[in-house]
Amino acid sequence: FDKAIEFKPNSYEAWYNRAIALEELGLLEKAIASYDKTLEFKPEFYDAWNNRGIALGKLGRSEEAFASFDNALVIKPDYYQAWNNRGYALMNLGRSEAAIASFDNALELKPDDDSAWYNRGYALDELGRLEEAIACYDKALEIKADDDSTWYNRGYALMNLGRVEEALASFDKSLELKLDSYKAWNNRGNALKKLGRLPEALTSYNRALELAPEYHIAWNNQGVALKNLGRIEEAIASFDKALEFRPNYNSAWYNRGHALLSLGRLEEAISSLDKALEFQPNYHLAWYNRGDALLDLGRWEEATASYDKALSIKPDAHAAWYNRGIALMKLGRLEEAIASCNKALELKPDDSAALYNKACCYAKHNNIDLAIENLQQAIKLNPEEYREMVKTDTDFDRIRGDKRFKALIQGESA
Repeated sequence: FDKAIEFKPNSYEAWYNRAIALEELGLLEKAIASYDKTLEFKPEFYDAWNNRGIALGKLGRSEEAFASFDNALVIKPDYYQAWNNRGYALMNLGRSEAAIASFDNALELKPDDDSAWYNRGYALDELGRLEEAIACYDKALEIKADDDSTWYNRGYALMNLGRVEEALASFDKSLELKLDSYKAWNNRGNALKKLGRLPEALTSYNRALELAPEYHIAWNNQGVALKNLGRIEEAIASFDKALEFRPNYNSAWYNRGHALLSLGRLEEAISSLDKALEFQPNYHLAWYNRGDALLDLGRWEEATASYDKALSIKPDAHAAWYNRGIALMKLGRLEEAIASCNKALELKPDDSAALYNKACCYAKHNNIDLAIENLQQAIKLNPEEYREMVKTDTDFDRIRGDKRFKALIQGESA
């Protein structure tokens, strides 16, 4: 092509073919320069505008790519490939609604364009319109059933809808077509984990990690599966691997903290949860679990502050209200503790533990009637646990002589 250009420098065909060759070699900047020369000599060459846009898109220069596709469409409004590519550029610019309109134009011109159906599905997926996205993926698969990416994205959308069995089948189809897709193996593992098939999930995560040993997401997911199997030390090792490859991975820091908490390694748990919160300060579960670790350490004030943070982010977090009540009771702030238990009961009226703790607070406050009333409700909901617990609970020492209290312990109506 260089020879052809040497003999005929204004040959748009030579510049165009040179650009295609450069693009195939991955020399995108040089390819774009050659497309520019092509268009200098033939500005109405819509294929050159389209291909120039594709090259710009590969470089992440989506605004310029979008402008190139628009130029192609000014010249040839029925150019379905350019409509599809324009939609893709808009999607990369975060303009999903406009992208869908572009894909619709492409499909009006060529209803059997599987790529446009796929891209339209992806844009709908980004907007959270999952049922519509799946319908688009299904259309794409009617036209081209052997596209592993379409099966994969279909599975991902089904997972997000909670249709886990169907998602698993989609990931399996994707892997039939592309066995070395580590992301499909990872998401297959996620589907199996949701179905409670944890050993199979681990096998899938292991396969993902064989293919991509530095894939931090699969290490984290493997850790969660191991934790759910009670293999806590191994789970922590998996979270450590995830953090080795992605030190700012807040989910892995959180899961590591939660695992350490379950082992009673409370100070380490707090350190891990603090790291999670460093990267995501509004992570309510991290604040909640941090509160639990502090509660177990007897650091009541700090525990209360952590629960307060969790509740400022998620006011309907029932367990945070309940545990906050325990911390406040330990601090002797009985009225606040009762108010916290009441919030827990608003969210979960049959919470026997919250009723029991309210009874403890009222007993410590020497409010015998309300102590008996709440204790009676707690025992009614969970007689085996609380009838036994109350026999030795020092919180009730002040009211132990009350005949109604004695009747409750003996299994009689108060």
